[in-house]
This record gives sequence, C-alpha cells and structure tokens, in this order.
Amino acid sequence: MKPLKRPARRAILVVHVSASASWLGLSLGLLGLSVAAIASDSQAVAEASYRSMAVFANWLMVPVTLLTLVSGVVLSLGTPWGLARYRWVWTKFWLTLVTTGLTVFSLRPGVNTAAEEAAAGIAVTDTSGLLAAPIVSLSAYLFMTAISVLKPWGMTRRGKRLRVSATSGKALDERSLRPTA
Repeated sequence: MKPLKRPARRAILVVHVSASASWLGLSLGLLGLSVAAIASDSQAVAEASYRSMAVFANWLMVPVTLLTLVSGVVLSLGTPWGLARYRWVWTKFWLTLVTTGLTVFSLRPGVNTAAEEAAAGIAVTDTSGLLAAPIVSLSAYLFMTAISVLKPWGMTRRGKRLRVSATSGKALDERSLRPTA
C-alpha cells in the first residue's frame, strides 16, 4: 500500500484511537451493567440491565469493533510500522481480530439470550459468561493500549528481512523504515 500522507495518517490515527477508546468504554459499561444485573435482587433492575447490555452489544459494539479493526489495518499498511514488521503491531492485529470474533459470535448471542430471558420474566441463571466476557475484553484492550504506548519486542523476522533488503538498496528506501505515529 502506498504510504499515507501526513493529514490522512493523522485523521485515521484519530479515528483509530477514538474507536479503540470507545470499545474500551463500551466494555466497561457492559461490565457495570452486568454487575448491576447480577448483584441486584430486583427483577426490574436485572431486566433493564440486560436490555441495556443488548443495546450496547447489538448497536454499538459491532460498528466500533469493525471501525477499530479496519482503521488499525489501514493505519498499519499506510505507515512504516507495517502490519507484520513489528511484533507489537502484529500482536495487536491478532488480538483485535480475536476479540472482534468473540464480540460478534459469543458476547452478542449471550447478551441477547439474557435480555430475552429477563424480558420473559425468567431469572437468568448462567451469568458467568456475562461477567467474564467484559472482564476478558477489558484486559485485552488494556494490554493492547499498553503495547501501543510502549511498543515492545522489536521487529519480526519479516521486518528484519525488509530492513536488510532496504539497506542493500534493493527494495525500500531508508525513509520507509522510519517509524512515525
């Protein structure tokens, strides 16, 4: 992919950081609603919590999740960081892909089932997944935030190969290997 110009790179970076922070906030909101539903003795509070969780999961999480994934891929491919040049970028990509899949195929169905049961007046008995999912996702997002800031681990083998070929003057120019945010 052709390197992004500075204004485009900055705009996509703002979108990516905003979407990622939104994903983190939505997960925190889901955790709070889940705790409220589980800790409450009131069926009305539990039902309202589960219905609110369904709104978060169905209408907010999926678009924010996909926006985070797409903006991250565009950003990595359009900058010298690359998608598979640095271990921290590669790790973030796979964690984002896994958490996106878990959000769509595990979290949403579990929340929707709980909301339907609560609306029907049935007490939700299996609440472990509704509590565990936001905790796991929050942990993953906080880890991804930390490695985005700290940028640990260095280059991948592919990144090292690209660096060697660039210094030999074959494939890439020196400027394309400079990391920029």
